[in-house]
Amino acid sequence: MKEDNVIESTNEKRCDFELFKSNVCHRLRSLGDRNFIVEVLKSDIISVYYSRQWYAEAFYMLAMLDYISRINDVPLCDKYHDMRTQKLQDVIYPAGILVLDLVFKTDKYRKESLQYAIPEFMRFNIVEADIRDVV
Repeated sequence: MKEDNVIESTNEKRCDFELFKSNVCHRLRSLGDRNFIVEVLKSDIISVYYSRQWYAEAFYMLAMLDYISRINDVPLCDKYHDMRTQKLQDVIYPAGILVLDLVFKTDKYRKESLQYAIPEFMRFNIVEADIRDVV
């Protein structure tokens, strides 16, 4: 598959999670919602990540798939039903939120970010509020 594709070959090396999220959001933006759904389902990348025990990436992709499906009135794929009952042990916050809390010695920004988190991501303990505004 193409190198700029989020859906990489089986030789893919694990990258920083923030970079991974950015790449996924850019891919969504370049493909559009429906083509993104098709690509994710055809590639079955969610199962690939899960089998590698890359749970954050698997759950992020599943959350993205479920969210994009919901806002486009596309039925959820039943294949991932069992995964939807799981979640990461610890909450993953965006790096920017963690930096703010660190700089200001508070947990205010983490707490606020939970209010704006997309439910499909929070199901997996991933705080994500804006998938459309990527640089």
